[in-house]
Amino acid sequence: MKKRTIPDLSKKLAVPLNAIASPQRIAILLAIGTGEACVCHLETALGWRQAYISQHLMALRKADILQDRREGRYVYYRLKNASYLDLITASATLNGLSSEAVSAVINTQIYPACECPHCAPVLISIEGLKAV
Repeated sequence: MKKRTIPDLSKKLAVPLNAIASPQRIAILLAIGTGEACVCHLETALGWRQAYISQHLMALRKADILQDRREGRYVYYRLKNASYLDLITASATLNGLSSEAVSAVINTQIYPACECPHCAPVLISIEGLKAV
């Protein structure tokens, strides 16, 4: 087994850091949090256009940071490894922010303006459940 050199190891370590280096991508990761989110959820949470969010999601998927799954017409994104949130929290600490400040914004919300089934589940009336 060949021993890795510092420059080789540094290149490998820089890949995910470069992928999440922009504030926009960090915001997306925070909005997804430990759960999952569709683009309409991210639009509502962040106030950005779908096309702009999709560009960043594509880069995060290419960097193997996000995984996606399709459910009907919705595509849901989740972090492949929750350690990215730990990395963001560590960055906050290095910048003088508390870990609580990061924890407070990590996705735990349902947005009424979001139309996805997670935020606006389809309600079936009791009449619809009665046998005919």
